[in-house]
Amino acid sequence: MRGRMRKTAYQVTIAIDGPAGSGKSTVARRVAEKLGFLYLDSGAMYRAVTVFAIRHGIAEDTPKLIDMVKRCHIDFADNGKTILLNDENVSTDIRSPEVNSLVADVAKIPEIRHEIVRHQQRIGEEGSLIAEGRDLTTIVFPNADFKFYIDASVTERAGRRLAELRAQNVDTTLKAVEAGIRARDKKDTSRAHSPLRIAADAIRVDTTQRTIDEVVDFILGQVKSKD
Repeated sequence: MRGRMRKTAYQVTIAIDGPAGSGKSTVARRVAEKLGFLYLDSGAMYRAVTVFAIRHGIAEDTPKLIDMVKRCHIDFADNGKTILLNDENVSTDIRSPEVNSLVADVAKIPEIRHEIVRHQQRIGEEGSLIAEGRDLTTIVFPNADFKFYIDASVTERAGRRLAELRAQNVDTTLKAVEAGIRARDKKDTSRAHSPLRIAADAIRVDTTQRTIDEVVDFILGQVKSKD
């Protein structure tokens, strides 16, 4: 991985889980910047795999998908801000509506999750980091030093996602986005392998009535209180 921290004698791992649109990605990036930690966006890795699957027309061919992910090179640059697929910057491509509609189906395949988790755990061994996704606190980093579950109401999450899509000139409606989020939540929480759930020792943070800065300050406070 490019731009990652060197392994130190004392490492800290912060793991964050939560549903789509809860704000966990923005929060994790800002906390990483303030602490000087590596930011690992686990969802971006699954999205990169989905981009490859779409481009090669194998999104519904599970055997080929599994074979592909074993050979595909997924990396980060700019301290986690840029996602690379076989050395190509796909940071914009992974946020397309087509990827949004397919990534949950790709991510639920056990063999693909196994490969991605293996890479994530390898990255976690190399330095202090903050990682966010849907199974970070339960599967990838079950022994993380700090665990958080970031959530928000469906209406709030849909509003945030709608603003992002409109900024990308995507023509859609709040109703359509909300329906998509509910469908994604159902897939994430009901899949047989590594479903989205709240770890017993995770701190739950509802961002519905909180600003990003408030959530960032709360997490920083939790981390610094254990110094």
